[in-house]
Amino acid sequence: MFDYLIVGAGFAGSVLAERLARISDKSVLLVDRRSHIGGNAYDHYNEHGILVHKYGPHIFHTNSRDVFEYLSQFTEWRPYEHRVLASVDGQLLPMPINLDTLNKLYGLSMNSFEAEKFLETMAEKKQEIKTSEDVVVSRIGRELYEKFFRNYTRKQWNMDPSELDAAVTARVPVRTNRDSRYFSDTYQAMPLHGYTRMFENMLDHPNIKILLNANYREIGKSIAYRQLIYTGPIDEFFDFRYGELPYRSLRFKHETLNKPNFQTAAVVNYPNEHLYTRVTEFKYLTGQEHPKTSVVYEFPQAEGDPYYPVPRPENNAMYKKYKELADSTTGVHFVGRLATYKYYNMDQVTGQALATFKRITVAKHHAVGAALHDRLYTSIPVQTAASGTALAEREDAAA
Repeated sequence: MFDYLIVGAGFAGSVLAERLARISDKSVLLVDRRSHIGGNAYDHYNEHGILVHKYGPHIFHTNSRDVFEYLSQFTEWRPYEHRVLASVDGQLLPMPINLDTLNKLYGLSMNSFEAEKFLETMAEKKQEIKTSEDVVVSRIGRELYEKFFRNYTRKQWNMDPSELDAAVTARVPVRTNRDSRYFSDTYQAMPLHGYTRMFENMLDHPNIKILLNANYREIGKSIAYRQLIYTGPIDEFFDFRYGELPYRSLRFKHETLNKPNFQTAAVVNYPNEHLYTRVTEFKYLTGQEHPKTSVVYEFPQAEGDPYYPVPRPENNAMYKKYKELADSTTGVHFVGRLATYKYYNMDQVTGQALATFKRITVAKHHAVGAALHDRLYTSIPVQTAASGTALAEREDAAA
C-alpha cells in the first residue's frame, strides 16, 4: 500500500514526490510511461559525449526566490543568460526586438528615445486587443510583424496569428534599449550537471519508488494506493469524454558536427525560411567544452507528444468541462501543464506543485483534526446547562 501513486516524473510529479516523501514521510510510487525521469526537461550525453536536451532547449529562469531556493537543494547552478538571434532579410538580428535589431535592420543609428518614437509611428493602434496579431501590430506595426512574427507563428501553430489568442505573443517583449537577453528574470541559470542529475538528486529518497515504461492504469490494478496525483493529459484521464484537447507537437532532428561551434548564439530563429522554426546549439546552454558540437532542429507538427495547448476559445471551453470533472473527482490531484491544459514554464510548474503540496498538507491536517474532534466528542453525553462546567473541564483536558 503506497500513500501516493504519482503519474508522471516531470517537474510536477517529481517535486510532489520529493515533498511528500521527505517532509510528510509518505510512501510514493512514481510512474512514467517513458524510459526516463525528468519529463521534457530530460537531458543526456549522446554517443559523442555531448550533453543534449532530448526534447529541445530548456532554459531555467524565474522571479520566484522560493522556487529557485527549493531547486537549489538538488543542484548547483551555472549562471546563464539566454540570447536568441532571428534570421530576417539575410541578417541575424537580436530577438526579442531591441534597439540593435531596429538599427541593424534599417541601417539607422537611433538612441532609445528615438527608437520609442520610431515604433510609435510604426504601430497600428487597436481599439480592442483580441488576437496575437492585434498584440504585435499594435505594438510594433505590420512591417515588423510580417518580418519577425507572422510566419514563425504560422509554422509553430499551423494557424495565422489572427486566429490565435492574444496570450501567444503577449509573452514576447519589445525593447528600445540594447538588452539582448531573451529573459529578464531575477534568477537565470542552468543546472551545473544537467536537469537529469537534478531530478536524480530530488528523487533520491527511500520513500520513493520509481517505475518507468509503465502505464499507470495497469499499475493501479495490481498495486494499492491511497491517493492519486495525476500530471498527464486531463482529457486522457477521463477517456476523452468531451473530445480530444488539441495540442501542437514537435519533431526534433539532432545532429553532431565535427567542429567546435555551429552558430553565433544558443538559438537562431528562422521565421521566414525553412520548415523548422529554430536551431539550438547545446554547448552554449551547458558550457561544455568539446571539440565537436551538437545541435537540434525543431519541426512543429500536429501529431506526436503533446507540448503546446492550442489557445482558442473553443478549446478553453472544452477544458472547463474536464476541469469540472476533475474538481468533482475525490482522491485525485491534477497538477502540471497537461493536467491543467496550460503552457507553464518550468518554474511555474514547480511553484504549482509546491502550492499543491501545501494544500494537501493543510487538507490532511484539517481532516486529522476533524477526526480527532469526532472521536473525542461522540463519546460525550449531551450536556445540560447545569453541567456546563464539567464539559468545559473536559475540553481543557482534551486541549
